Amino acid sequence: MPELPEVETVRRSLMPLIGKTISGVEIGAFAGVLGETAPEAFSALVSGRSVACLRRRGKYLFIDLDDESLLLVHLRMTGQLLIAPCDDPPRRFEHLKLALDDGSSVRYADQRKFGRVLYLPPGSPNPVETKLGPEPLSDAFDGAYLFDYSRKRTAPIKSLLLDQRSIAGLGNIYVDEALWLARLHPLMPAGQLTAQDAERLARSGKQAIAAGIEHRGVTISHFVDGAGESGENQHHLNAYGRGRRGEPCLRCGTPMTWLTVGGRTSHFCPSCQALVDPESRGPISNRRRC
Repeated sequence: MPELPEVETVRRSLMPLIGKTISGVEIGAFAGVLGETAPEAFSALVSGRSVACLRRRGKYLFIDLDDESLLLVHLRMTGQLLIAPCDDPPRRFEHLKLALDDGSSVRYADQRKFGRVLYLPPGSPNPVETKLGPEPLSDAFDGAYLFDYSRKRTAPIKSLLLDQRSIAGLGNIYVDEALWLARLHPLMPAGQLTAQDAERLARSGKQAIAAGIEHRGVTISHFVDGAGESGENQHHLNAYGRGRRGEPCLRCGTPMTWLTVGGRTSHFCPSCQALVDPESRGPISNRRRC
């Protein structure tokens, strides 16, 4: 699933849309891409409206229109939002086309059909905002916040970081990267974080996200930006994917390994990220699955 860096990469690649007007709408066979809005109603609501702004919150993209309505886009696993000439043939798995007044168009394609493009009328509450924690690159996310949030929590630190209510935009790839950078085991109970651990982890999370944005996201299978270009961050990962392949840790040379946490595969170094007993501060033998 595209995470914060991938969605931010898409947002930046779609900036040429600002100021352009939607001149027509075509909806494919899967009308469910619009959620509960009927295709005819959606077309009437957005036709003639101009793109005023493009924003991102966590893994969500907001396309603000000039009447203060917005399109809330969630790419989910395989969603793609692309700019293409209006007369280009439909993309594979294309579900929505927004024709623009300059002869271009925006296409939404999604093989798995999990993603959505939802219309929110002017003045309506945004259902996303109340569900998301702070942005990892914001001043609101720091060691003090993470330390306070993790108190008395018994869930593994990886599960806490994946919870969008705690931090917005982190997913499996960038949590693995952040934990590797912070030298923390994914199974460490969140409530055992020390203030120093939390400060290091907050810095590592920011570093992992910033690197992901710099390298334009990770393309393993489906992710492309608005111009159809793949990301490059898959070539710069320190942890994700390396455990399954048993590749050496880039820091200490120990073969990387993996386990599952909450159903998600987690890649880590058993030496640099040893699971520590909170009383003795000594390492606990690594388990493969949880």
